[in-house]
This record gives sequence, structure tokens and C-alpha cells, in this order.
Amino acid sequence: MLLHVNSDNPNARHIKAIKECLLDGGVIIYPTDTIYGLGCDIFQHKAIEKVCRIKHVEPHKAQLSFVCYDLSDLSHYTKGISTPLYRLLKEYLPGPYTFILPASKEVPKILQSKKSTIGLRVPDNNIARQIVRELEHPILSASLPGEMVEEYTDPELIYENFKNLVDIVVDGGAGGMLPSTIIDCTRDEYEVLRMGAGEWNE
Repeated sequence: MLLHVNSDNPNARHIKAIKECLLDGGVIIYPTDTIYGLGCDIFQHKAIEKVCRIKHVEPHKAQLSFVCYDLSDLSHYTKGISTPLYRLLKEYLPGPYTFILPASKEVPKILQSKKSTIGLRVPDNNIARQIVRELEHPILSASLPGEMVEEYTDPELIYENFKNLVDIVVDGGAGGMLPSTIIDCTRDEYEVLRMGAGEWNE
């Protein structure tokens, strides 16, 4: 279904319906502060497999991010964050960035990659953050498959293209065309893996 949600002041009933869909193993397409993303509950194996099928990738090879409400989830899903790194994350988040960090053992097994890393995302978007807040743990996020970014800015077009593959397309208005900037923070020298919507001057 296509669900219109006010991006400035998301309706609590809508957010609750999205949360229940995720807890039931549903897959959603939802707005972020960059492009629209594919999302599911990080603890729903079948839903993770479904996201990976839509993306045509293996779960342990997929470039999947954890979308969090704020940095309070850091201690659960990452390990060994230094104080300077924590300050850096605090300075840039919420914002259009994905930070690659060392994963902890709390990360569900299906998502554990050989590298033992996770992408952490705190988007500056009310709808995405309210969904995660209501769910009380992160959602898994992936970019939509294919190269047709122009089609991914219009929720109604997204709905037409994906209505048979996902449970809810959350319409929070027009999406952006640039993905998040990805920064690898697993080494001493932080490295920009993809320059996207977020500026990086470190």
C-alpha cells in the first residue's frame, strides 16, 4: 500500500502501522534525508532475505546499513568506538552520512560480514527517525535496486515499480537524488568510500 505521511509532523497512527508491518516481517520503502530506501526489521531473517532478493545480493555481501534514531544504539551494535570518533559522529549526525564501524556480536548473524563491519546511519528525516523510535531498535536499510535514480524521487512512481515486492511505500514527499556520503572509520585514517549528499572536510 502507498501511505502518505506528513514529513514535518508524522501521524502517530501511521508510524504505528509501519512499525507493526516491520515487526510482522514486512518490507517497506521509506524516505530518508537523501534517497528513498528499502527497509526492514534487523531481527526478521525472512525480511532481510527478501530485501536481498529485491537487491539481487547475498545477505553477507550486501551493503546494508543500520538506521538508528540517535547514537544510543552505538554501544549495542558497534565495538571499540574512541572518544574522538564518538565526537565526530555526534557532530555529523543526524545527517546524510553512512559511517562504516566495527560490528559487535549483537549484530544478527545473517548480517555479519567477513569484515565484521556495519554501516551506521542517523538520517535527518522525521519519518525515518520516528519509525525507528517506535520500533525501539534499528531498521536495516538498503538503496533501491538499479540505476534509475530519477524514478526514485517520486513516491508514486516508486509505488508503481515496487508495489508487488514490498508491503508499504511510505510517501514522505519528493526524495533526493544523491545517496549518503560513506566514510570508513575502521582504520586510523578515515576514508571516504563514496562522496554523496554530505560534505566532508575532515
